[in-house]
Amino acid sequence: MPKTEDISFGYLLNDITLLFRKHFDRRAVKFGLTRAQWRATKMLYHREGLRQTELAEFLEMEPIAVGRVIDRLQAAGFVERRPDPKDRRAWRLYTTAQASEVIDDMERIARDLRRECTAGITYEELTHALEIMTRLKENLQALDTTDDPPLRSDDDSAE
Repeated sequence: MPKTEDISFGYLLNDITLLFRKHFDRRAVKFGLTRAQWRATKMLYHREGLRQTELAEFLEMEPIAVGRVIDRLQAAGFVERRPDPKDRRAWRLYTTAQASEVIDDMERIARDLRRECTAGITYEELTHALEIMTRLKENLQALDTTDDPPLRSDDDSAE
């Protein structure tokens, strides 16, 4: 009887991610933004005034990596740091007028790439695939909360 754990899918997911990033970066290069920079800019555009640590949580990235992205965005004129009025040690992040000018174009690039990537796939099929990928992610995140791997009911060693 075939088992789900016998199906290798990690490389496929990685390949999809790498290809999507490559094509996005290639299209967005004219705006001077990488995909990581675009994600941070878009998040800040919709949630102005986040702290760097909050942005890192939303992006599911390490704060130090987000710091480097923000440094580049600030140097390019897309993001600015402003002092936090309630905490002298902290900074709040805001997009600039320059970032606002490219938001629509960048969202169009992302939407077009998603459309091309999902050609021949129905809405229902994609929704179902995303539900499964979300469950995979949740299962992997649950592994972070325990040191012991879960016991399977069909595992002979668990008896």
